[in-house]
Amino acid sequence: MTLAIFDLDHTLVNGDSDYLWGEYMVKTGIVNEQEYRARNEDFYRDYQRGTLDSDRYLEFALEPLTHYTIAELHAWREDYVDTWIKPIIAPGTPNLLDSHRSRSHELLIISATNLFITEPIAQILGVPTVLATEPEIIDNRYTGRFLGTPTYQEGKVTVLKEWLSDSNHDLDGSYFYSDSINDISLLELVDIPVAVNPDEDLKAIAQARNWKMIDLL
Repeated sequence: MTLAIFDLDHTLVNGDSDYLWGEYMVKTGIVNEQEYRARNEDFYRDYQRGTLDSDRYLEFALEPLTHYTIAELHAWREDYVDTWIKPIIAPGTPNLLDSHRSRSHELLIISATNLFITEPIAQILGVPTVLATEPEIIDNRYTGRFLGTPTYQEGKVTVLKEWLSDSNHDLDGSYFYSDSINDISLLELVDIPVAVNPDEDLKAIAQARNWKMIDLL
């Protein structure tokens, strides 16, 4: 079955769901604004430059989850997805996903944003499989640590190959849609790379290599 693989942030949604979750936590008082916002913005700029230290960022991003019960966190997350994410789903996303469903392709999201955030977004988009860094849970509490390889840059390739091995899928005829130069390794791996509203670095590569470029906005 042909795989249609999608990045999430600035690809299927018109924003960064990880950064916005941080802003949501600030606005709702889940985290302290003075302590959290500046670091959240610094890490986001590092991501845009392709210089993010994923381990340091994950330590920062997952730490707030350790202070609350899963029930509390899931209630906030549901509100966040309803009020912050649904309005920024890119206008072209539903038709793009449906075009692959109509061809019986297997849909998959792979995102640098952790699974706590990406899982419910994938559900509302109707994408059955999401590969993202998994926060560790022990005794029904988040520990602030993560499991396995972070799904960032080359880590996306590592995690995807592990999933392919476990699921008996392959990349014959595969598509990957992304906006970011951070995903260049995975774009080079698939048969049909597609640049979606690409950043300047990715746009230059896509033009040089005659990759398809689309606009979902």
